[in-house]
Amino acid sequence: MMRPRTTLLTSCTALALALSATACGGGPQPTGGNKALRGQTITVAGVWSGSEQKNFQKVLDAFTEKTGVKAQFVSTGDNVSTVVGSKIEGGNAPKVVMVPQAGVLQQFVKEGWLKPLSNTVEQSVDTSYAPVWKNYGSVDNTLYGLYFKAAHKSTVWYRPEALAQAGVKPPTSFDAMLKAGHTLSDSGLAAFSVAGQDGWTLTDWFENIYLSQAGPEKYDALAGHKIKWTDPGVVDALTTLGKLFKDKQLIASGQKEALNTDFPGSVEKVFGPKPKAGMVYEGDFVAGVAKDQFGKTIGQDANFFPFPAVGTGKAPVVSGGDEAVVLKNGKNQKAAMQLVEYLATPEASAVRAEAGGCLSPNNKLDLASYGDDITRRTAKSLVSARDSVRFDMSDQAPAAFGGTKGAGKWKILQDFLRDPSDPKLTAAKLETAAAKAYQG
Repeated sequence: MMRPRTTLLTSCTALALALSATACGGGPQPTGGNKALRGQTITVAGVWSGSEQKNFQKVLDAFTEKTGVKAQFVSTGDNVSTVVGSKIEGGNAPKVVMVPQAGVLQQFVKEGWLKPLSNTVEQSVDTSYAPVWKNYGSVDNTLYGLYFKAAHKSTVWYRPEALAQAGVKPPTSFDAMLKAGHTLSDSGLAAFSVAGQDGWTLTDWFENIYLSQAGPEKYDALAGHKIKWTDPGVVDALTTLGKLFKDKQLIASGQKEALNTDFPGSVEKVFGPKPKAGMVYEGDFVAGVAKDQFGKTIGQDANFFPFPAVGTGKAPVVSGGDEAVVLKNGKNQKAAMQLVEYLATPEASAVRAEAGGCLSPNNKLDLASYGDDITRRTAKSLVSARDSVRFDMSDQAPAAFGGTKGAGKWKILQDFLRDPSDPKLTAAKLETAAAKAYQG
């Protein structure tokens, strides 16, 4: 689940270049000159806050400069579906919503809240995005959501000096990663910092292992609850994950401390002033925390290697993202759709990429738009994965199972971190919770 909202800083000069950038081809462009829409105002809602909200507002400001339509972002907090629902009932709903979960998109469609995206958006998606992104933005073969922002959630971040001192090179298999972790631990520094207090990080661990071991077809089936969580492949993935969780040499300060460590704290234990571990697994957004909070130079003081392949499987690429949808309610729907048409262009993605802390699934975006080589590497890996990339499984599930603190998958995997001795029992608990949530 995409929870962290980190960002990198950009100079006024870089922003000016982004605002003046032209589309790099691929798909129709928004009309821009529709005089009838000039002067209209639309509200865009989403979970972002702080610097991430400010950086997205730069995209909206560029849209206003281009079209004359004013667009203002308002933050909903994490519970976007509840907030949007209440605003619809109150008659003051936003025109565009940046939806952070595929499951929420499906909920909005079921409620009858969304307008299908225009042919202009769909043509842009067909020419500039891998088909998987269209699939995740569609319900019953109708496109409702445009993925504007993505995260690469198959990256393991490390302190280069720590691995160098231990004589360890970035591994290319899961077993080699655990072996490297033991070598690192023998040198006096724990291998991994694990953010067990945030259950979503544990689901991300599981999803990468399961995608690699079981393969994309099984991953899709499990994500849709078309196979049960008691399936042997789930038990195998939990067994693999349990090797890490139960190894006291590998987890910084042990399982109990991991359960009291949130995501920012897990990054601090690797890149903070008093490091306790050499590696931390999470998405590309780790770089933003390491840079902004701990002053690390990305590529020198902090680097990453791809989440390694498990067994005979392929290296996984798990992603998450936020997609723009247009609500049916109220006036100014044409202006709202014009904004989404703009967001589908490389021009809009370039503005956001220049600001940092964000990847775009738009494969027409020039990678030079990103501010550093490490971000360019992660972006290239994401867009190159094309149909092999899979969306965060928790974000596809009903919130009661995949996205609720202290419940469902988050809570069950926290319990598994506490005691990883019985993968079959954990799989059974997951199935019970999933069956209840999907029936609801």
